[in-house]
Amino acid sequence: MPSPSSAHWLSLVGSIWLQTVNGPNADFPVYSSQLKELKHITQVQLNFLAFASDAGKLFGWFSGVAALYLPLWLVAFVGAAFGLVGYGVQYLFLDSAGLRYWHLFLLTSLAGNGICWINTVCYLLCMRNFGSSSRVAVSLATSYLGLSAKVYTSLADSVPGLVASGSKAKTYLLLNAAVPMLVAVAVAPSLRVVQLRSEASTESDAAFLVMFAITLATGACAVVGSIGSTSGSGGLSSREHVISLGVLLATPVLIPLALRVRESLNKIRATKRENRIHDLGADDDAGAGAGVVVDVGGAGPESKEGEGDGGVSEKPREEIGGLRLLRKLDFWLYFFSYMFSGTLGLVFLNNLGQIAESRRLGQTSTLVSLSSSFGFFGRLLPSFLDYYSAKSGYSISRTGSMASLMAPMAGAFFLLLNSSDFFLYLSTAVIGTCTGAIASVAVSATSELFGAENFGVNHNVVVSNIPVGSLCFGYLAAYLYQRAAGGSSSHQCIGAACYRDTFAVWGATCAVGTLLCAVLYARGRRRRAAPPGEVIRTARASPA
Repeated sequence: MPSPSSAHWLSLVGSIWLQTVNGPNADFPVYSSQLKELKHITQVQLNFLAFASDAGKLFGWFSGVAALYLPLWLVAFVGAAFGLVGYGVQYLFLDSAGLRYWHLFLLTSLAGNGICWINTVCYLLCMRNFGSSSRVAVSLATSYLGLSAKVYTSLADSVPGLVASGSKAKTYLLLNAAVPMLVAVAVAPSLRVVQLRSEASTESDAAFLVMFAITLATGACAVVGSIGSTSGSGGLSSREHVISLGVLLATPVLIPLALRVRESLNKIRATKRENRIHDLGADDDAGAGAGVVVDVGGAGPESKEGEGDGGVSEKPREEIGGLRLLRKLDFWLYFFSYMFSGTLGLVFLNNLGQIAESRRLGQTSTLVSLSSSFGFFGRLLPSFLDYYSAKSGYSISRTGSMASLMAPMAGAFFLLLNSSDFFLYLSTAVIGTCTGAIASVAVSATSELFGAENFGVNHNVVVSNIPVGSLCFGYLAAYLYQRAAGGSSSHQCIGAACYRDTFAVWGATCAVGTLLCAVLYARGRRRRAAPPGEVIRTARASPA
């Protein structure tokens, strides 16, 4: 069976590092209140700025098209450049009266579109470089996107002199602009598709287990740091915490290094063996050559057979792309169930700054770090399920997984109706976990529903629900917030009532999303249970 080599694992490490810094928009709640005061904008206008980052995803399908014609390292560089310009210009001119509100909107949209370009590179690398293990690789890489907010808040709090008095917004804008570009330049050589080799998968399994251990340790470090700052108890300082987090984030590179050493040792042993065989004489050498030919010839059909079986299990349906995608009922069920769950969770996270302010919580960054850390574990959960289900010979339905994640998320929104800070932290952890898991599962769900051939474009069409949902749900939250604030000249609302109606509507909406996803799962299950002949006739009739 084709097995990943050190080059494949190096591409996964590069994808992990890119994903770790590819959520600069996730730290928006930390400085949104200051930005609101600095630019003298209302809550509705502030929510439109949060929507602006998602609006860039409307054109995310451009990255899928670009990936068909450009090398992946260049696609990643373009995405990082969009972020550098989008956030960099805001950093340079934030204090200037010449930087109008519509400038902020367009620049934030440009940076948001850059996120799509980097995501596309990471998804395609994992899918092309890991074959039958692509689901596990994708889930591992995307799980680190959940750490973005934690990484940026830790950097802002720990780097001496970075945060001057009253310049929190500029600090985060500087980090958002510079960090993704620096990482993209550093990992560019590893962002390439490498042909899978035919080799036993034992060392690949061991590498995945080590990667899981490193990932769990990284997530535990992030959660401990977040809970420690929440409780205010003595522990690691900000600088010590960011150093330990940085060491854990760098540790995955040891896997491709170890595999590279092993490959070099294997080559040395093979060379010595060939030299010994050559010394035996011409006849023995010819016999050994024949043996090698027979061995390779035997491995070829075996590999093809394995690949063929994998193709049947991974692609039970026809490849769907272009306008045909929009004519499928499954697409719209998937589109709205994602919008009523994963996107709704992102809107909640974007509003954490104002929610914390309305409840008079001192450290907004603590709440954001908590959601980021639990979002990391949420994104990691599907990779565990994929790994162990593949070992046991079972395949977990992605739509069924999404439906099971939406139910607790709906309950968490209703828990927020309680004014206790405990329920705020608990619901934030639950929503962060479920939102992260849904985003991770959705990557594989897109290829499961519509095939992998047009994945780059298809998934970017699917995630266009994010700006639509962000606009609708974000505007609703801002409108209800402004109504609760009344005629306050500061446009501020204080108290649990500010978001009570919003949480009730969001909870009901998420419940509807759960129902839609359950219908999608039922349709897929009925289709899989249909007789093989019926499935074939349906697939052939569709193009006509």
